[in-house]
Amino acid sequence: MIQALRKLVTFDEFVAQYPDNSGKRYELHDGVVVEMSQPTGEHEDVIGILGLEISVEIKRLNLPYFIPKTALVKPPDNESAYSPDILIINRSNLVNEPLWKKQSTVTQGASIPLVIEVVSSNWRDDYFTKLGQYEAVGIPEYWIVDYAALGGRRFIGNPKQPTISVYSLVEGEYQVQQFVQEQQIISPTFPELNLSASQIFEVGGLIT
Repeated sequence: MIQALRKLVTFDEFVAQYPDNSGKRYELHDGVVVEMSQPTGEHEDVIGILGLEISVEIKRLNLPYFIPKTALVKPPDNESAYSPDILIINRSNLVNEPLWKKQSTVTQGASIPLVIEVVSSNWRDDYFTKLGQYEAVGIPEYWIVDYAALGGRRFIGNPKQPTISVYSLVEGEYQVQQFVQEQQIISPTFPELNLSASQIFEVGGLIT
């Protein structure tokens, strides 16, 4: 569960105050500061394998990309700031980012080839809120990695099963492809990525 700290703040106030030195993670959702709960070990396992596989591909292709530790994504025209589980940054476009140098925040889709959220108990944020906001930013590719099949049936089917949803931006709107079990993930950003859904979900014994 996440705990909302109910005090409306602006983006500038948020980055000036959070994150603090407690080691906790926060996001800003329409002016509301949200404290993110400590993730489970399985959640961190999934992030670890994804980060490793994508980093290897970035290095192999000699791309100007990197994965920051605590950078934020700020959508246009609202007081929000999100801290994705995995954020791929295109270093080449950072010169155009007004908030990068002082606030490690990106606001343009050209700076973010791919963003990944690993689903936890607050799955509605990933399937509703962030889906719409990342689309508004113009992020070309967004993965929702639902290793525990927590999302609603209208998103991952019935019966529910662990699913990776890959949203690709087409004419300003996201279109989705979904991958389960042994299916190879198709990524527009990394078309040669050799990774199946089961390879991710088997980490740490998530599935057998």
